[in-house]
Amino acid sequence: MKLAFSTLACPGYSLAEIFSTAKDFGFQGVEMRGLGEGIFSVNASPFLPENLPETKATLRRLKLEIPCLSSGCALKFREQHEASIAELKAYIALAKELGTPYIRVLGDLKAGPEEDFPDENVIEPMKILAPIAEEAGVTLLIETNGVYADTARLADVLAQIGSDSVAALWDWNHPYRFYGESPETTIKNLGAYIKYCHIKDSVMEGDQVKYRLVGEGDLPKMELYLKALRSLNYEGYLSLEWLRQYAPELSEAGIVFPHYINFMSQYLDNNMNAGRLQKNKRGDGYFVWEKDQLIDLTFPQVLDRMCEEFPDQYAFRFTEMDYTRTYSEFREDVDTFARALISMGVRQGDHVAIWATNVPQWFITFWASVKIGAVLVTVNTAYKIHEAEYLLRQSDTHTLVMIDGYKDSDYVGIIRELVPELEQNEEVKPIHSRKLPFLRNVITIESQQKGCWTWDEAMAQAEKTPVEAVYRRAAMINKHDVCNMQYTSGTTGFPKGVMLTHYNIVNDGKSIGDRMDLSTADRMMIQVPMFHCFGMVLAMTASMTHGVTMSPITA
Repeated sequence: MKLAFSTLACPGYSLAEIFSTAKDFGFQGVEMRGLGEGIFSVNASPFLPENLPETKATLRRLKLEIPCLSSGCALKFREQHEASIAELKAYIALAKELGTPYIRVLGDLKAGPEEDFPDENVIEPMKILAPIAEEAGVTLLIETNGVYADTARLADVLAQIGSDSVAALWDWNHPYRFYGESPETTIKNLGAYIKYCHIKDSVMEGDQVKYRLVGEGDLPKMELYLKALRSLNYEGYLSLEWLRQYAPELSEAGIVFPHYINFMSQYLDNNMNAGRLQKNKRGDGYFVWEKDQLIDLTFPQVLDRMCEEFPDQYAFRFTEMDYTRTYSEFREDVDTFARALISMGVRQGDHVAIWATNVPQWFITFWASVKIGAVLVTVNTAYKIHEAEYLLRQSDTHTLVMIDGYKDSDYVGIIRELVPELEQNEEVKPIHSRKLPFLRNVITIESQQKGCWTWDEAMAQAEKTPVEAVYRRAAMINKHDVCNMQYTSGTTGFPKGVMLTHYNIVNDGKSIGDRMDLSTADRMMIQVPMFHCFGMVLAMTASMTHGVTMSPITA
């Protein structure tokens, strides 16, 4: 994530002074909300056609961005729509020239809710502006202020507008202060609609909101906001919005800006190899979390953190087959299959079984299932028909992903005998089996079988579900939710499905990796099977919590 500030904090500064301030304090972006005496940025001298090339050259030279142009248009006022639309068109034109991705738009005028108004007052002009913004490559962001600090209401408005060029600007203060929303609730409501954030802090004095320096108010802890954003893979800006009247005695940018940078540096270190990262004992590799400390993260949050810290580190390098992926590339595969599973009817809490050796699809299925709140059921590769029937029935498996067979176990033949209904499944559609009443889908990795999805056909189902649905599911997961069902061997009785949570497995694997001093410098050859805790926890989870590159052996 990157840091910016709104020019509201430095009225009277020239653009050169603003850029110099941003560079000196270590900001990556400047949000334009007026310049000098004018609040309408489009008319500012540096943005006039004759001066724009020089302004853009300065931004490139200083390696700064203008990520957002903030308009003051409040669309609640129907009588002002004509003027507001004209002003926003001018902002869109300037944003296109500057390469600025976002424009802030107000639905309501004030920070908190006052007079209500019909949502159509906002929806109608936004539907006019959306295609114009789309053509310019710009996204209009409705801020979470006023009545739209109720983010469930804002989400409904965005859904009615129905454009990828209209999204949300999350002001952290307003949903919490005026509607009591936790960061988790806001994320559940808005999800991937969130494209930009305004940061401020406050306290209540009587019935009045009083703003404070960031970290000195009583908003929820910074960790909760950042954890919520990371669940969306958010990599955008955290923009400080500060007005001089908030605290006149602390109004100077020379006080407010360095305080913000210093405070945020506890949580965001833009130098990948400094601050938050730990070095291994040999000094040639890095890992994220301090040793011997438990972490309050789910599996998808662990993968997101690896992608944030080590996006180009190889996660998998198979030697027997063509599958090599960095952590970022692997997450893309996971998100695609997660979308496919949702399209195929897998809901939170449903059981997805994987009956396969250590092929790439085993890992993709695991991480995709747990990312959408499903439970991954591991199946012993040596199972014969009676064992497979017991497990699939007893576990209430909804979707089965499998290879054709292993050694003397013919998985295809077993499933055909257990689910004869597949023969009548002329088109691939949800299964309704007498023996396995909860089974709805069978996905075959290696071959095409009647009534079953091939792996490629299943992946193609991702097109029916937007990735935002995956992000929403991931944001709803609690660390104590069950994510895996491991079956016991059945030596002294019938096998039992042991229910394991994200917190269980993530910290088990992390602790093992800590003891092994694993880091990005390590390469893990995995010959033990993934269906067993040896492979899944001691190898895969230990590696994935430490940025290790894995080379599984498929059989």
